[in-house]
Amino acid sequence: MKKNIIYIVLFAALAALAFIPGVKNLFFPVAEIESAVTVDEADYDIHLKGINTNSTNLKNFRGKKLLFLNFWGTWCAPCREEWPTIQKLYDSKKDKVEFVLIAMMDKEDNVRKFLKENNYTVPVYIAESPINEKILPKVFPTTFLLDKNGRILQKENTTKDWNSKSVHEFIDNVSK
Repeated sequence: MKKNIIYIVLFAALAALAFIPGVKNLFFPVAEIESAVTVDEADYDIHLKGINTNSTNLKNFRGKKLLFLNFWGTWCAPCREEWPTIQKLYDSKKDKVEFVLIAMMDKEDNVRKFLKENNYTVPVYIAESPINEKILPKVFPTTFLLDKNGRILQKENTTKDWNSKSVHEFIDNVSK
């Protein structure tokens, strides 16, 4: 009798893993990454004017390392709030991660002034060609962490402490 109860409980747990949305990802988070939305090669074709770095195209960052892609503006208070943590993350992870911060709806002079006043060195750009709907932000800040194949590993539509222990551990784990 006790054996049958154990088998029933075990079967119910397996059924929950297989059929209840979200339960599987609690135990197997890698599945979430594997089924993530992918930014296609064509989506990367964005001409970027360098503000504190050389001008380039976003497609030059695909296939190399993790990509930290952030959309922000000097006019955006939450964007400005997270900048110190992005700078700290950049200082410690620039060997593992490519950083591309795109200033949106902003004047180049305002961006240059903001970077200079705060001694920020993270590479900042202004997009000179259209941004595909797949990554075009609806709110600011919006940040994507993309793997070298263009899979969206993480997307944040709000201010975040990018220098937190959990972010560092996540980057270390996915960049092995």
